[in-house]
Amino acid sequence: MAKLTPFTMPKWGIEMAEGTIAEWMVTENVPFERGAVLTLIETDKITNEVEAEKDGRFVRILAEPGSTYPVGALLAVLSDGGEASAAEIDAVIASFTPSESGFDPDGGDDAPSASAAPPEMPVAAAAPAAPEGLAISPAALAEAGRLGLDPAALQGSGRNGRVSVQDVHQAARPQAAPQLVGVYSATPDSPILSTPVARRLCALHGLDLAAVQGSGPRGKVRRDDVLALVSRNAVQPSPVPVASSGTLTASPSQRLESGNVNVTPMSAMRRTIARRLTEAKQQIPHFYVRRRVRADRLLALRASQGTDKPSVNDYIVRAAALALMEVPAVNVQVHGTDIHQYASADVSVAVATDKGLVTPIVFGADDLSVAEIGRVMKGLAQRARSGKLRPEEFTGGSFSISNLGGFGVEQFDAIINPPQGAILAVGTARPEPIDDDGAIRIVPVLHLSLSCDHRAIDGADGGRFMAALANLIEQPYLL
Repeated sequence: MAKLTPFTMPKWGIEMAEGTIAEWMVTENVPFERGAVLTLIETDKITNEVEAEKDGRFVRILAEPGSTYPVGALLAVLSDGGEASAAEIDAVIASFTPSESGFDPDGGDDAPSASAAPPEMPVAAAAPAAPEGLAISPAALAEAGRLGLDPAALQGSGRNGRVSVQDVHQAARPQAAPQLVGVYSATPDSPILSTPVARRLCALHGLDLAAVQGSGPRGKVRRDDVLALVSRNAVQPSPVPVASSGTLTASPSQRLESGNVNVTPMSAMRRTIARRLTEAKQQIPHFYVRRRVRADRLLALRASQGTDKPSVNDYIVRAAALALMEVPAVNVQVHGTDIHQYASADVSVAVATDKGLVTPIVFGADDLSVAEIGRVMKGLAQRARSGKLRPEEFTGGSFSISNLGGFGVEQFDAIINPPQGAILAVGTARPEPIDDDGAIRIVPVLHLSLSCDHRAIDGADGGRFMAALANLIEQPYLL
């Protein structure tokens, strides 16, 4: 007899409440070996790979790619490799109780115990005997008795007409035909199996869902199926009418019909970024302190470091960390009416990835040299772009830095990353005139902007921090 266990949505980090199944990397009933990647799960900031702890296979995959599930939700039924009947699988599903902790691929404290999913299901075994000649799972038989249904009158959708728990629940529903809202079908009596995203895309592009070839289980139409059809049907823009004055004109409807609009649903990561930044801008009273800082000496010091030298941003992280130690009122987090002041500078550094902005943390940056910060940042940035960051590497932080100088941006204001109290925006260094002991010189100048949470940080604190930061950058030997 196979040992069956629930495979549930894991919990990575204390703040994780849900995750999105980005992709299943294995197929139902196809064996896999220990170490194989089972699925990709998107969280707020990263995409995690869930690896198999031992050999096995999924005998039932329930979660759909692209769908979001809460921590502890049942995603699939896992077998140790042995054969399992449909009744045994149905019994595991029927007896499953969601757990807040979820499945922990690392085998930590949040992993479900062996008792949470016993290989044998005594509850199903205790169900009454099935009518002669009727193929019905024990769990379905017990559920039919609880609902007062005649098992012999049930229609099974399983293999060889076997009746499952889902069939019992379907039979218990009211007999009135359901109203299918937003489901496109070839005929009213033949609804097409599809995901909500696929239906929305069909409506947006004016497509008949029946014309889309589904690639999912039982022919289910997915987002990628619709986008593939949109790509194949893309046409050249229709001729644009010319006004009498000779200028080109086009109505909004004509521009939409040209097929040059590409609609991409937000990923779970992008939705979280949008939500958090909206809340930050709406709930945090921002104020800004801006300053020009000469960067010629810092750039000269960096140029003297040889080939494997730290980046300009590594120097700025170090300077910001020391300035935070000098002005600790800025090195804070805000939690409701409480201000948490930190004894070390845990600096979050914004890293652009294909899926959005991630802010890995350089912990204790005030105790690290510039070279050490550079080595730490290289590793963090690489793992961030490949989606390999661990939750503890981007959760927390007492201060943030966002540097767009590499994109040629001269100056900008950043939105605070709650619960932190401040974020520093750094632009590119460009030649500008400065007063150098009474002489006018043209040197590279950085434009810095500090965004502060006015609930915890006063303007004077922001000003002192920027003065300390400017002093460290303009006298880089202090770093």
